[in-house]
Amino acid sequence: MQSGPLDRAWAVGRTSARARVARLRSKAWHIGQAAVAAAVAWVVAKELLGHEIPFFAPIAAVVSLGTSYGQRLRRVAEVTIGVTVGVFTADLLVMALGTGWWQLALVVALAMSAAFLLDSSGLFVTQAAVQSIIVVTLLPDPGQAMTRWTDALVGGSVALLAAAVVPRAPLRRPRERAAVVVRKIASLLRAASESAVDGDVDRALDMLANARTTDPLIREMQAAADEGLSVVASSPFRRRHKGQVRRMAELVEPMDRAMRNTRVLVRRVAVANYHRQPVPGSYALLLRDLADTTDEMAAALEREEMATELRAPLLRIAEGTAQVERTSDLSADVVLAQIRSIIVDLLQLTGMDVLEATDAIPPARS
Repeated sequence: MQSGPLDRAWAVGRTSARARVARLRSKAWHIGQAAVAAAVAWVVAKELLGHEIPFFAPIAAVVSLGTSYGQRLRRVAEVTIGVTVGVFTADLLVMALGTGWWQLALVVALAMSAAFLLDSSGLFVTQAAVQSIIVVTLLPDPGQAMTRWTDALVGGSVALLAAAVVPRAPLRRPRERAAVVVRKIASLLRAASESAVDGDVDRALDMLANARTTDPLIREMQAAADEGLSVVASSPFRRRHKGQVRRMAELVEPMDRAMRNTRVLVRRVAVANYHRQPVPGSYALLLRDLADTTDEMAAALEREEMATELRAPLLRIAEGTAQVERTSDLSADVVLAQIRSIIVDLLQLTGMDVLEATDAIPPARS
């Protein structure tokens, strides 16, 4: 029974809702950290320094932390100095010229120009402009200039301390996302093996459609690796994990290539089925063995282990690719070539570099 427009809309809506909830859950730490930092900055400025309305302190804290780990230290400096430039420029002009629409235009232009001369960063320039607008329109009291600058400094300092407190989750995430990618490669290799045996066209086309949905997995893995590197760069408490996170980041490229080669292989198996071109049974067995080994590699990543012990099984499969019979059929030849390419990519996950992995593959039978 075919689904109607309402059923499809409901399915899309549920998928969208799940994606939104997942996105919120992934940023829950950032939201909580920013909320606490804003409150702490307010308390420090108001209760400890005695500022009546410490407006800029929580603003500087929240904007400095942002919603990602990347470039946090730079953001703290940009926000703090940007607030200072905007406030100082606005205070000078308000004291000399008063407030009004033309004074506002002049203040914004001068604050942005001064910011551009110091640093071309968009965040820096924007903060200078925004804070000058606030001074002119909401807080036109030149006597509070030093207080506002101190508030910005308090917010930036609180943000700097908060940025050093990072959970372990962003350090685990690169390995978790890598395991998801490797597990997906294994499932596609297994599906290709089964499809090569049964020759079912519809099943092969479904497998191909599944393979074409894998790009987001690679992007998520790259984002997780970038986030992990940002964490170890910005948090002194996580510096000891730098080597581990960097090694995982270096595996993104071979995993990306392995996924791309797997998609090519899947497409060729689908083409072979569509044109009723048989794929040799020995190739299907190689695919099955490679899928099993790749599943073991995903399990090792999930256990936070390097897959060095799987180098030997991969090399045995590579030896098998050199011993199987060759055919004159293009599709079968491409399938065998892609199996060999995927082995090269996966060997790099065991610690070999690309040249070592390439050299380890024995020549195929001519």
